[in-house]
Order: sequence, then C-alpha cells, then structure tokens
Amino acid sequence: MSSDVNLPPLPPVGGETSGRSIVDVIAEQHREIIALADRLTAEPANRKVASVLVATLSRHLCAEEQYLYPAIRIVVPDGDRIADRELAEDHELLTSLTRLERGGEATKITESIRRHVAADAEELLPLLERTASAEDLIRLGNRFETAEEAAPTRPHPSTPARPPWNKVVDPLVGVLDKVRDAVSARKTYMRDL
Repeated sequence: MSSDVNLPPLPPVGGETSGRSIVDVIAEQHREIIALADRLTAEPANRKVASVLVATLSRHLCAEEQYLYPAIRIVVPDGDRIADRELAEDHELLTSLTRLERGGEATKITESIRRHVAADAEELLPLLERTASAEDLIRLGNRFETAEEAAPTRPHPSTPARPPWNKVVDPLVGVLDKVRDAVSARKTYMRDL
C-alpha cells in the first residue's frame, strides 16, 4: 500500500499496524502543554516552569511544521489555506514565546496556547483523521516524535517553517540549543520540574 503523505512504508509487524498515530501523540502533548501553561499562570514568577513551557512548545511547534502541516496540505481539501493560517498563528506564538523567555506575560501566552490546542483538536486533527489512512497516521506519529526530540528548545521565529529547509535547519539549531541548555543547566522537560 502506498502512502498518500509521501512517507516510506512501515516495517512489517506481522500484518498489524502498530504504533501511535499523530493524533494520539499531539493530543497527549497538548494536555502536557496546557498543564504547563496553567501552572505558569498560577505561578507567573516561576522561571523554571516558563523555561520548560518554552522548550516543550518550541519542540512541539517545530514537529508540527515538519509533519502535521505538510500532511494537511497533501490530504485535506483546502489544506494549503488551513496550513498557511496555522503557520501564521504559530509564528505569532513563537514570537510570544521569545517574549516569555525574557520575562514576558504568562496570561497572553496561555490564551494563544489554548487557541492553538483548540484549532488542532477541533479542526486539523479530525480532518486529518478522516482523510489519511491509519498507516499514514502512525507513520506521521513516529516521525513527529522523532522530529520533536531533535527540535530546538527555544523559539526561533526566523528559521524556515516549511520542508525541506526546516527539516535541515531545525535539527542543527536544536543541537545548538541543547548545548546552551546543558551549559546553563536549563530545564526543558516536565519531568525536570
């Protein structure tokens, strides 16, 4: 079976498709991001929570730009318009994250995060689920998780937001961010809180 979203086939697993779909991966990450945003709203002076939120959301948005939006463009009717709209809103969110990293207001970022999560949950993910095969959704989920681990931990609104360049630039910038994080002992995962 060929992939509609131009991904290599899954490895054989005895006739059954296994793994987590991109919908499941993103839904789980959205819960974590909302929990972090709520915690930051309750503790706006907590720089460790702000740092983890910035890193988590930066990685998440990077992976969406690499895999979710290109898939939307390919398989969803009017996908180009939808993906372009989300990219523009995510660029604003990355810019807000830059301000938050410098001590900006937590309430505004929480509102933007809630809008992002709602748009994905109410529109993008259901559209993708209806138009892509289960195998493609799992392939996308696998690649999404891999891309997220290689992604930058800081917002970089000026880096490319579309493949193929973001798939080249983001991992390189991610390495630099991770070195900076290690040198400064910056916390970037929820488990670090």
